[in-house]
Amino acid sequence: MTYERVCALSEVPEEGSLRIELADIDVAVVQLDGEVYAIQDVCSHADVPLTDGDVDDVDGAPTIECALHGSCFDLRTGQPTNLPATEPVPVYPVRVEGDDVLVDVDAPLALQP
Repeated sequence: MTYERVCALSEVPEEGSLRIELADIDVAVVQLDGEVYAIQDVCSHADVPLTDGDVDDVDGAPTIECALHGSCFDLRTGQPTNLPATEPVPVYPVRVEGDDVLVDVDAPLALQP
């Protein structure tokens, strides 16, 4: 795995997200209930940045919502939790070392159905 520093943890809003523009991909770094997640920053339904939407716990699942049509994505798996999205969004391994958030965009986590 090749982790790279993408931001400081202090830059990521609690209960919120931060858009990180990398060379090949845009990633949403999300903080919710003390956990940090990384998900590709694009809705699979409408090609809209997920960082424009709300972060919340929905029925026990940490999610980020697409601001355009309201689809939510599980931050652990990338799976949509409601329509209109039907396709998952890639999620990435995250490590926090001190105040550094490290993400491995070369090794997306296996998407679960």
